[in-house]
Amino acid sequence: MHIDTSLPGAFTTADLCAVAWLFLAWLSIGWVTEHPPKGRPSVSVLMNEYRREWMRHFVARDPRIFDGNILTTLREGTAFFASACLIAVGGGLALIGKTDQLAGVARQFDLGHVPALKWEIKIVVVLFFVANALLRFVWSHRLFGYCAIMMASVPNSAGDPRALPAALQAAEINITAARSFNSGLRCVYFALGALGWLAGPPGLFLATSYVLFISWRREFASNSRRVILHGAPGVARVPPGEPQRQHPGD
Repeated sequence: MHIDTSLPGAFTTADLCAVAWLFLAWLSIGWVTEHPPKGRPSVSVLMNEYRREWMRHFVARDPRIFDGNILTTLREGTAFFASACLIAVGGGLALIGKTDQLAGVARQFDLGHVPALKWEIKIVVVLFFVANALLRFVWSHRLFGYCAIMMASVPNSAGDPRALPAALQAAEINITAARSFNSGLRCVYFALGALGWLAGPPGLFLATSYVLFISWRREFASNSRRVILHGAPGVARVPPGEPQRQHPGD
C-alpha cells in the first residue's frame, strides 16, 4: 500500500525534516557557543575576558584616543552588516514577487514543477534569518554606542575609586553588544545555508550541515582559537604550535 508523504502546499516529509534540521542546528550552535563545555571555552567566551581586560587597561591609559578608535571600528562593522542585511531583505521581498522566474530556472535543472507558493516560503525562510540578523546588528550598534558613552563617563584619574567599577560596567555592555553581533553573524551564515533549500531537501540538509561544521570549527577548533587561548586572561596558557591538553568531557 502506497503512503503519500506529501503535505499541503507541495511540501514533503523530507522538506520538513530538512527545515527542522536547519533550525535545530542554528539554535544548538548558538547555545553551545555561548554556553561551552567546561574546560573548552569558545572563541566568543574567550574574547569576553579580553574585553574585560581591555577596560581594566583603559582606566590607566592616557590619552584614551586609542580606545575610542577601537570602539569606532566595532561600530562601523555592525553598521556595514546592518546595511547589507537591509539591502538583502529588500532584494528578498522583491524576489517573492518574481517566483515564476525561479520556477523557470528549476525546470532547466530538471527539478520539476514547483508551485509558486513553495518558492515563496523558501525565500521567506531565508528572509527570516536575514531579518533576524538585521535586528541583532542594529541592537549591537546601539549597544556599542552605549558603551562609548559609559567609557566617556569613567573618571580620568586611575586612582578614583569609581573608575574601575565604571569601566567594568562598560565592559559588560561591550560584551553584550559583541554577543548580539556574533548572533547576527550566525544568522547570516544560516541564511546562506537556507538557500540550499532552493535545490531541494538534500541541498538544505547538506548546506546546513556545512554551515554548522564551519561555525563549530571557528569557535572550538580553529587556529585562531588556539592563538586567542594563549595568554587569555584567566585561562591556562597554551603556547602556539603545541597541542592543547584534553580535559575530561571535551
